[in-house]
Amino acid sequence: MAMNLTVLGKSPAWQDVDGACSGYLVSEGDTNLLVDCGNGVFSKLRMHLDYVDVDAIVISHLHADHFLDLIPYAFALVFAPRQQPVAVDRWPGTEFPARPTLYGPPGSAEVFRGIAGSWGMPDLLERAFKVVEYDPAGNIEVGPVNLSFQFVPHFIETYAIEIRCSSGKRITYGADCRPNRELVEFAADTDLLIAEATLPRPERTGLRGHLTPEEAGEHARDAGAKKLMLTHISDELDPDWAVTQAKTAYDGPVEMAAEGKSVHV
Repeated sequence: MAMNLTVLGKSPAWQDVDGACSGYLVSEGDTNLLVDCGNGVFSKLRMHLDYVDVDAIVISHLHADHFLDLIPYAFALVFAPRQQPVAVDRWPGTEFPARPTLYGPPGSAEVFRGIAGSWGMPDLLERAFKVVEYDPAGNIEVGPVNLSFQFVPHFIETYAIEIRCSSGKRITYGADCRPNRELVEFAADTDLLIAEATLPRPERTGLRGHLTPEEAGEHARDAGAKKLMLTHISDELDPDWAVTQAKTAYDGPVEMAAEGKSVHV
């Protein structure tokens, strides 16, 4: 069975006009997985899928533009009329409210409690989700979908995520990273590499944390990826320019992520 990926948000740390930060919906059959949940993603998710039908969420790293919309998502799961045990308006009441599993990197449970605490509800995410800190050396099964992880260098602890469907097809999500061999080796021969292309030029000072479109192309080329999707890039940069830059290094198909775009793998 084919795996379908829908881009919910592709902006960098600031949102595009009518956009959202990092978020991707992956579906195979009746299984629905949300990869990252940055600011603006919850609203975009609701355009494509009922939020109670998400089975699991996995977070690549603890920068706000990759997880902040867990807060409105959690408020919905805890307080929405449909999630209550008593009947309200057209909702009949339920003793079995939706509670997706939330997989976060090591240390995420404490961070989630701290963020939710600024709303006066430190246990909000624990009430809404089954919170699990994943082992980066292990695997996660979500229905027919298998997830594995690879550390990639960024400003904080960050993990690229491989999403493998039942047919063996693979999507490799590079998360945020500076140029590195870890992602190249992890993404070897992947069917789709989703690579950030944040920068119009490399950082000029300090520690690097992101890629240019050309560097994203270099990673796809060196990995032997069958297709490259550029993401985490502002609408203030010309998408045609970014694709052209990536193609200077990679001769496979390149496309730009866009909210609502779907890809079958």
